[in-house]
Amino acid sequence: MTATGTFGLSTEARNLHWLLGNLVEEVPGVRSVAVVSSDGLLLLSSDPAAQSAATPTGGRSGGPRGSSADLATIVSGIGSLTIGAARLMDGGGVKQTMVAMDEGSVFVMSISDGSLLGVHATPDCDMSVVAYHMALFVGRAGHVLTPELRSELRKSMESTQ
Repeated sequence: MTATGTFGLSTEARNLHWLLGNLVEEVPGVRSVAVVSSDGLLLLSSDPAAQSAATPTGGRSGGPRGSSADLATIVSGIGSLTIGAARLMDGGGVKQTMVAMDEGSVFVMSISDGSLLGVHATPDCDMSVVAYHMALFVGRAGHVLTPELRSELRKSMESTQ
């Protein structure tokens, strides 16, 4: 991910973009990453198409068919389903959910403000490494995702689509 999609953003927003790009580039097996607000809106994406609206299928091979929009929908749906299940089971808050498939995995982790971090990874990824780096991202991003920053990120995503 380059800084081209971050021009004009606040320092905090640029830092989150950098953290997200670093997660994709540094963790083996990560295909794409999305941060979704508590109401299901895409806030950040590792998909270059979401940043530049370059191609309808996304810039990274192997990602969900509709790229960042589909990953955001999946993450939001998994998040809602697991929160509902936790309520029914009196399980408390949901920290992380993982779905292992034949051709990949999807990880969803809660961020302190109710947002969700979603990662789509290859089937041969080291799940513990992915989860560790997701926890690092959540720890760094959770305290800066203020309502003002979420609004800024939403507007920047809307303006590039």
